[in-house]
Amino acid sequence: MTAYVCLIEARLHFAEAHDLKGKRKLLNSLKAQVRQRFGASVAEVDGHDKWQRTTLLCAVVGDSSAEARGNEIERFIESRFPDGCYFERDLLSLNDVRG
Repeated sequence: MTAYVCLIEARLHFAEAHDLKGKRKLLNSLKAQVRQRFGASVAEVDGHDKWQRTTLLCAVVGDSSAEARGNEIERFIESRFPDGCYFERDLLSLNDVRG
């Protein structure tokens, strides 16, 4: 069995947020749902001080199903932000990570 890590960088636009407090509320909800539904690790990696933009990094570790779970995460996030999200993804095997 080969182990994989699927890394998803999600750049999001919060059209309905009017301040940092509003953005935080939406962002914390999204992060909690991605963690609970998909078992992913989620971190905000950019846009901390911007009230309508952020970049999240999601990581899913597992067997060959990691890529399918990555697809599901992208679809879920896109359903919450249909007009304001962009994704980049990497799928790495354990051998890739080790170099």
